[in-house]
Amino acid sequence: MTARNRVVVLLSAVVVLAAVAVASVLHASARAERRDRARPGGPRVTSGKVVLTAPGRLVFRNMAWGPHRDELTTVAASDPAGPRLASGVKCLRLHVAAGTGVCLQAVHGAVSDTYRALVLDARLRVRARYDVPGIPSRARVSPTGHLATWTAFVGGDSYAGTDFSTRAAIVDVRTGKLIPSLEAFRIVRDGHPYRSSDVNFWGVTFAADDRTFYATLATKGRTYLVRGDLRTRTVTTLRANVECPSLSPDGTRVAFKKRVPGLPKDAPWRLYVLNLRTMRETPLAEPRSVDDQALWQSTDTLVYALPGDYGADLYEVPADGTGKPRRISTAAVSPAYP
Repeated sequence: MTARNRVVVLLSAVVVLAAVAVASVLHASARAERRDRARPGGPRVTSGKVVLTAPGRLVFRNMAWGPHRDELTTVAASDPAGPRLASGVKCLRLHVAAGTGVCLQAVHGAVSDTYRALVLDARLRVRARYDVPGIPSRARVSPTGHLATWTAFVGGDSYAGTDFSTRAAIVDVRTGKLIPSLEAFRIVRDGHPYRSSDVNFWGVTFAADDRTFYATLATKGRTYLVRGDLRTRTVTTLRANVECPSLSPDGTRVAFKKRVPGLPKDAPWRLYVLNLRTMRETPLAEPRSVDDQALWQSTDTLVYALPGDYGADLYEVPADGTGKPRRISTAAVSPAYP
């Protein structure tokens, strides 16, 4: 090939690459425009003043297409499919309790995204910011509003397989004291001290004493429910095959997702409730795989997200194994009852 031909080939390649780049930008721009345009038949969403202490409300991340997609949004708890009020605060994951909110956000950069956790007061003013080391996954605030926690993927992006790693952090919002990773805690497994380089934690849920918490511990291909103590910085295993625990309002039960043999590898879970006194498990009436940290709407009912047309929909199911699941809201994820 002559020098002239090589130059022609090089210029042609540059032109093709430039065309591909322009097409990609235009496609991304068109997709973003579609996301910002409300779709007929979707939930009605308007902007307004959101207060986390308003009684009788349900708070969640709005997933409906339109200008308020991904915003912390509120709706009447008695009418979860009704008109929505959007705050303008965008969150990937969120939770609120006792006038405190935690909002996990993406910070979009020129090359890649970074992530952060915002601790919010009742009027959604930022009290503190913390770096999050990976893709946000779970978030919780303690019943008192004094503690907040979040989990992020620092390797991989799904709980379905085994090739992932997570990091769970806890912060005292009164003092700003941060525990960046539960991996620093002492582990007691089956009554004996335990150490391993492959330990992962996720899905923290708090008791009302601002000391006790429950979480998932994973190691050597197995998962465990652990009870943690913030004063002694210790976690103790209670039961195997428990993921994403959620403590009931009365502190007596834990809802969780459990891997069931025979189910598809990418959808292996079923919802259960564990009685912490008797350690008896109750399977719930939801037949689908739920990859979520279920939320207690009350002592009798659980709320959780499943995939939907807009990304996710919210469902409820009785906590005693009776009844059947019911969709309560479309285009919503990460619910909380302030």
